[in-house]
Amino acid sequence: MRFREPLLGGNAAMPGASLQRACRLLVAVCALHLGVTLVYYLSGRDLSRLPYLVGVPTPLQAGSNGAGAIREPSGELGPRGAAPPPPPLDASSEPRPGHNSSPDADSRPGPSSNLTSAPASPITALSLPACPEESPLLVGPLLIEFKAPVDLTLLAKQNPEVKVGGRYAPKDCISPHKVAIIIPFRNRQEHLKYWLYYLHPILQRQQLDYGVYVINQAGDSTFNRAKLLNVGFREALKDYDYNCFVFSDVDLIPMDDRNTYRCFSQPRHISVAMDKFGFSLPYVQFFGGVSALSKQQFLTINGFPNNYWGWGGEDDDIFNRLVYKGMSISRPNAVVGKCRMIRHSRDKKNEPNPQRFDRIAHTKETMLSDGLNTLTYEVLDIERYPLYTKITVDVGTPS
Repeated sequence: MRFREPLLGGNAAMPGASLQRACRLLVAVCALHLGVTLVYYLSGRDLSRLPYLVGVPTPLQAGSNGAGAIREPSGELGPRGAAPPPPPLDASSEPRPGHNSSPDADSRPGPSSNLTSAPASPITALSLPACPEESPLLVGPLLIEFKAPVDLTLLAKQNPEVKVGGRYAPKDCISPHKVAIIIPFRNRQEHLKYWLYYLHPILQRQQLDYGVYVINQAGDSTFNRAKLLNVGFREALKDYDYNCFVFSDVDLIPMDDRNTYRCFSQPRHISVAMDKFGFSLPYVQFFGGVSALSKQQFLTINGFPNNYWGWGGEDDDIFNRLVYKGMSISRPNAVVGKCRMIRHSRDKKNEPNPQRFDRIAHTKETMLSDGLNTLTYEVLDIERYPLYTKITVDVGTPS
């Protein structure tokens, strides 16, 4: 005689009936999961959308913009080979609350109370893949113009992924290139606006983990570009563990985003084809404008010289230091390496240095006693703006 299983529920249910029903439910779920997987496999093995179907969040779902925001970073210059004119100038970018000076202010000592702490580095999920060696976001040649003024407030809104202090890191991959961009500065606010307008979108498309540091020389003594670059190196390392340093004049803009602002196995000269020189190198040893050195390369040459006051000579001294330490210069080709310079008259207190040729001739004797190991300066103010960090310093006067 065949006995029927009593209905589940109540105390009359058999002890194994609940387990049997649970097993049946588990088998049904597994069959459904297998069926979904099989469908995707047979339709081209496109499993990338499977997490969305079964309700599992992916790293890119955490952001409000998703992958589209990564593929088309804010502040994009437009279709390939063209860029719209900058937005009209209505207001300057404001510093974060607690700062009492504007980015258009003259170079002057700032109150010690205006010093701010270093911004937190952008958070990156540990499960993200490494960024590719060559970014897929690059567009190639760009149209660079300096006709319309730039509104920094609007520009900051167009680059929402850039964090306070000018910090950015890719959200969909981990960049091995932790780059501090150092800009020696004094009384060049309009040039800085163009630099920020063009470079932030470029650097984001290059998938760099970067920060922008404007090193402002206080006072009206003779300008010292190389010493400001040394200051930038030291101060940037207080914020973040950068492994690469790009030293850039504020008036130079790359005309091709394939000219990457990162470091290589050898020191990198980036601005190799400037319009000022007919898009060619003025001489083989030229290392001025924009260059990149890894942290170790910079330390190996004891940084840059501190005693070049006024215009000229320091870039040739840097070239000599690299050669004396057995390094060679790497460069992009003349097409990719094109750069435009913002035309301007020579700055006051930056006249040609009459001692530059004598100093260049003695680089080998002075490089170990003039550089990072003898650098002295006083930080007067640190301001964290939405698109850059401005550090005002007193670097002294010519001795």
